[in-house]
Amino acid sequence: MNDTMPARRLPTGVLTVIGTSALSTVGALAMATALGKLVFDITGRELDLGFIGLAEFLPTALLAPLVGPLADRHDRRKMVACGLVLEAASAAALALYAATGPTRVWPIFTLIVCYGIARAAVAPPLRALPADLAGSQLARVVPLSSAAWQLAVIVGPVVGGFLYVAGAEWPFWFATAAVLLGTMLILTAPDTRAARAAETAAATGATDAAAGDVAVAANAGRRALREALEGLSFVRRTPLLLGAISLDLFAVLFGGAIALLPALAEKRLGVGAVGLGWLRAAGGIGAGATTLLLAWRPVGRRIGRVLLVAVAVFGAGTLVLAFTRSFGVAFAAIAVLSAADAISVFIRGTLVPLVTPAAMRGRVLATENVFIGASNELGAFESGVAGQLLGVVGGIAFGGVATLAIVVLWWFRFPALRDVDRFADVIADR
Repeated sequence: MNDTMPARRLPTGVLTVIGTSALSTVGALAMATALGKLVFDITGRELDLGFIGLAEFLPTALLAPLVGPLADRHDRRKMVACGLVLEAASAAALALYAATGPTRVWPIFTLIVCYGIARAAVAPPLRALPADLAGSQLARVVPLSSAAWQLAVIVGPVVGGFLYVAGAEWPFWFATAAVLLGTMLILTAPDTRAARAAETAAATGATDAAAGDVAVAANAGRRALREALEGLSFVRRTPLLLGAISLDLFAVLFGGAIALLPALAEKRLGVGAVGLGWLRAAGGIGAGATTLLLAWRPVGRRIGRVLLVAVAVFGAGTLVLAFTRSFGVAFAAIAVLSAADAISVFIRGTLVPLVTPAAMRGRVLATENVFIGASNELGAFESGVAGQLLGVVGGIAFGGVATLAIVVLWWFRFPALRDVDRFADVIADR
């Protein structure tokens, strides 16, 4: 009995990392709510809502190949802290600009690019830290991390909406404070470099770390390029990873209806900043409730099929959102599609680290961050373009139909993903 008790305790530092991620997310979503409202108030064009996503996507796509190797070779806590400081500086600059009553959007897009650079630096090391600290308990940690994230998804937009009514600059000041608090918190987490080195040595049979360091120094240039591509290569030659990551890539790419919520709220639902904040928070409410259910009763069997069905429900919810004029129905549709997305996030968030060796996690998660994290922003751009060409209804509906088509195609294209039964099978196959 006593031998099993320590395994029930969460490893040291896990809650610290989860808290940092939640604070960063609260700030980011308060700011995102305000940014969409501010930009749409200035221009009234759906396309400009898409440009917000594009401005965030480009830095992530360009920097991910560099950040991944750095996250595998350096102190991940300090990398996260440096990125968060840049996030806070970008948010403060946006607050100062918003306070001037702006009439031009290009300075906003410039500052969003700076913020995107910071997010690109933060995401891979921050996502790798729970796997480093949790080890075999990762399946327990993922629902807890998701629950904290979903709570942030609820709080952030609501706070952003209410603060925007008080003044356009206040959501950005709130984001600055939240991110700085997260910066202080992450520096109290344990350093995982020694544990990662030990795991790598055990896996490879390495006995002389110093000799390895000399080899790295002697071939620094070529090694940097090789490492930048290793994450992508590993994903490409692992059908399970390729199927899971690419499924969410295309689902998020075409299902980015949230980007058009400022236009939907004003043109279809007739609500202002507070209503917009609650619409964005609906996603957190639906996903948060689902995450709590997953924490109590995780998905244990037929994991691949559950993932595909969840993405299909996401697409169906997007279609309902496109055609409704009722605030209540829109709220419910966002809650349902976000609940389905939470199931997808749980499954993918557990599969990807488990199937990836510790020494590769930074690179693989950096690659995933481009395909998944950045596809949120690129999906926002796609939605903005579709909304400009097809209108708000057409743009959102197009995304829902495309998502359903992707699910059907992936069902037959990736049997390795579809036929996954349990997480234990994935670990055994690795």
